[in-house]
Amino acid sequence: MTTAADIMHQNAQCIDEGETLDVAARMMRDMGVGALPICGSDKRLKGIITDRDIVLRCVAEGRDCRTTTAADLAQGTPFWVDEEAEISEVLQGMIEHRIKRVPVIRDHQLTGIISESDLARALPEQQLAQFVEAMKSGPADQVPGAGTRPHLTHH
Repeated sequence: MTTAADIMHQNAQCIDEGETLDVAARMMRDMGVGALPICGSDKRLKGIITDRDIVLRCVAEGRDCRTTTAADLAQGTPFWVDEEAEISEVLQGMIEHRIKRVPVIRDHQLTGIISESDLARALPEQQLAQFVEAMKSGPADQVPGAGTRPHLTHH
């Protein structure tokens, strides 16, 4: 059985919820990533911010990236998976909620993140094709009810 922990990118780095979006953008650039988990002072996951969020929800709206915080863009309950979730559960949740990146949690703490590239390395061709087909059918970040996405957890 392949689990989320088996394929995740380990040591995902959070941005603190109080940090500004210019800091987030520099972190993304320096780390070569397109998304950062948002964590609170308690080190718990508060959301996830993407480069697309910064462009569409800050820059395009005329907001100042030097004063807008990561928390300002965090919406709803973040979708996450437990480290022990089977990869088929992870894939189904990502397709159902039309997300391309999912934080991985153990004991209420962020331990990694799964992205499209992680799936590409781990999934059989048929499952990867299923994921790609589902993602291309519309923008992943415009899901109705995105603020109310449930958690996918291992049972």
